[in-house]
Amino acid sequence: MDSAYPPVGFYYKVNFINYTGKQEGSFQDVSGISVTITPEEVREGGENQFVYKLPSPPKYSNLVLRRGMLIGSTVTDWVTTSLSSFTFTPTTIIVMLLDLSGEVLYSWKFYDAYPVKLEVSGLKANWPGEIVVETLELAYKYFEKV
Repeated sequence: MDSAYPPVGFYYKVNFINYTGKQEGSFQDVSGISVTITPEEVREGGENQFVYKLPSPPKYSNLVLRRGMLIGSTVTDWVTTSLSSFTFTPTTIIVMLLDLSGEVLYSWKFYDAYPVKLEVSGLKANWPGEIVVETLELAYKYFEKV
């Protein structure tokens, strides 16, 4: 039995491929790796008792990345510039699930990702305070296993 089975979800890396800047793969949470096909119901012409369920095109969830706010982040600058100027430069993102020795177990490649939301956690005036968390939400065309 492989020692990496079942894989644990705490050791991973995120790479922005078509994006210039320093390596920024340290996110505390990655979610939205999801695809759904909702069957479309089509009634048979002239026969009301039969309904065919045909597959519709897949729908992909947005990729959501959370991390402690990073000052001077080129990725966050890309997101804020895109959202404020409504000028989008899609990029490819690879999310890699790693084993305990840092080797890639599984990876997903997200094509033509672009930002759709930026959220910063609430600010509270209490000491010692909490870490400010930024959430980046990205839409994409599709993903595949790499």
